[in-house]
Amino acid sequence: MSAHAAAWSAADLPDLTGRTIVVTGASSGLGAVTARELGRAGARVVLAVRDTTRGEAAAAGCGAHAEVRRLDLADLASVHAFAEEWDGPLDTLINNAGVMAIPERRTADGFEMQLGTNHLGPFALTNLLLPRITGRVVCVASNAHRRKGVDIDFDDLNSREHYSPWRAYQQSKLANLLFIRELQRRLTAVGSPVTAHAAHPGYAATNLQSGSASPVQRTIMKLTNRFVAQSDAMGALPILYAATQPLPGGSYTGPQGRGELRGHPGPAVLSPAAQDDVRARRLWGLSEELTGVTFPDLPGADGPKP
Repeated sequence: MSAHAAAWSAADLPDLTGRTIVVTGASSGLGAVTARELGRAGARVVLAVRDTTRGEAAAAGCGAHAEVRRLDLADLASVHAFAEEWDGPLDTLINNAGVMAIPERRTADGFEMQLGTNHLGPFALTNLLLPRITGRVVCVASNAHRRKGVDIDFDDLNSREHYSPWRAYQQSKLANLLFIRELQRRLTAVGSPVTAHAAHPGYAATNLQSGSASPVQRTIMKLTNRFVAQSDAMGALPILYAATQPLPGGSYTGPQGRGELRGHPGPAVLSPAAQDDVRARRLWGLSEELTGVTFPDLPGADGPKP
C-alpha cells in the first residue's frame, strides 16, 4: 500500500456532485458520519432510517441535497415500500444499518432480529434496488466474522433451537461477506458494470455496543469505547473508502492498524469461511427462499441470469 493510501482520510474524498447515495441506518453512529462526509463532498445523500425525526436531525449536517426516507430493515414490507418508491438511478447503496449482540427478538417476518436486520433485510433491499444501481453496493461487515468457530448454521439459520447473542451477530456478519461474494459473482456473470464491496470499521465508538444482552458486557463496552476504541469518524473511513475509491469487485476494506482495530483504511482479511463459494451460493439460495426476493434482470447486462 502506498504512503498516501495508508493515510487516506475523508479529506481525500472525490467530488461527488451529481451522485446519489443511499446510506441505511444513517441517523446515528457510523451511518451518520458516512452520510455527513458524502454530503460534504457534494453527493445527494438519502438517509434511510427507521426514525425519521432523528434522521432529519442527522441530515441537517449532510449538505443541501440530503433527504430522509423511512426504512425498517426488520420488516420486509418496509423494504419493499422503500424500493417501490425509488425513482431514478442510484449510484451507490451503502448497507450500514445493523444491531449487535441483542437479546433474542424476532422481526416482523419472524426472522431472528440480527439475521433479519443485518443480512436478510439488506439482501432484499439490494436485489430490489439493483436494477436502479449504476455504481456499487457496499455492505458493512465486522472483524467478528473471523472469531474461531464462526460459521453459517444452515440447519438453524434463524436460531430457533438455540440463541446466543454473539453467535447470532457473528453469523450475520459472515453472511454479509458471503452475500457480497456471491453478489459480485452474479454481477460478473451477467456482465454488469456494478460492483459489490464490503468494509468494516474496526473497533469504533458508537451506540451499536449499547444493545448487548448482558449488563456486564454493556459496562465493559462503555469503558472500552472510552479508552480503547477509535472515533466514529475514523471508523467510517473504510466505508467511505469502499464507497468511493477505485477497487476491484468483491473487495474488503478495514483499518490497517494492529488487529484491524484502528487506523486508516486498506485491504482487510477474510476468514476461510467468508471465501467459500459453496457457502455463499447456499446462503444466497436460502436467503431468496426466506425473503421471496431474487436476483433481478439487469439493464445492460449481456449474460444469462445466474
